[in-house]
Amino acid sequence: MSALQVSELSFAYGAQEALRQVSFALAPGRFAALLGPNGAGKSTLIALLTRLYDLQKGEIRMGEHSLRQAPRPALRQMGVVFQQSTLDLDLSVEQNLRYHAALHGLQRREVSERVERELARQGLIERRRERVRELNGGHRRRVEIARALLHQPRLLLLDEASVGLDPASRLALNQHVRSLCREQGISVLWTTHLLDEVHNDDDLLILHQGRLVASGQACDVSAEHGGELDTAFTRLTASSGARQ
Repeated sequence: MSALQVSELSFAYGAQEALRQVSFALAPGRFAALLGPNGAGKSTLIALLTRLYDLQKGEIRMGEHSLRQAPRPALRQMGVVFQQSTLDLDLSVEQNLRYHAALHGLQRREVSERVERELARQGLIERRRERVRELNGGHRRRVEIARALLHQPRLLLLDEASVGLDPASRLALNQHVRSLCREQGISVLWTTHLLDEVHNDDDLLILHQGRLVASGQACDVSAEHGGELDTAFTRLTASSGARQ
């Protein structure tokens, strides 16, 4: 069963179409990169996946649950790290995690075990009592990932998670998230505008003017449209009319 399945998804702001019949599936344990220039529809897609916007046309399923028909169990399948941090800067690392666990209604007897596991998984044990405002950008992102994984989702959505990080922190974060796919079997949807964050064996989705103009393994997409990812991306997003 797919961790995420999007079928014939369309969305419009009044008369302006933002997404047009977008369909794709994300397999368990896979790292999928979502690319697209400004205005491609990435933000609209993320808003629909996280239910910030209601569905207009099409279907989104997370695991066996329909986001339209069973939104709560569907959203429990997903953890989210937004581009803008939503951590409480004046709480400690551990306090942020425990607050999130309470919002999810986790049983008290489970919370300590899960917090301990995620702190260890993210390498944050020694920083558990530090206030978030004392952490650098890379460690704050790790706190957000730990928080997103507390309720044990099958899918982790990261929206431009590396924005504002230095190159070394960007690389470390990207590698760390990939390790979650390999070791934990978590599926990842990673949105980015940085081509160097995409590996040849990643699943790749390219949005342009609201349409999904390419999908498949990154190496295959590159080979089909120019041989290198930067060339393929430029060709796929250069036309004034979106392609199917």
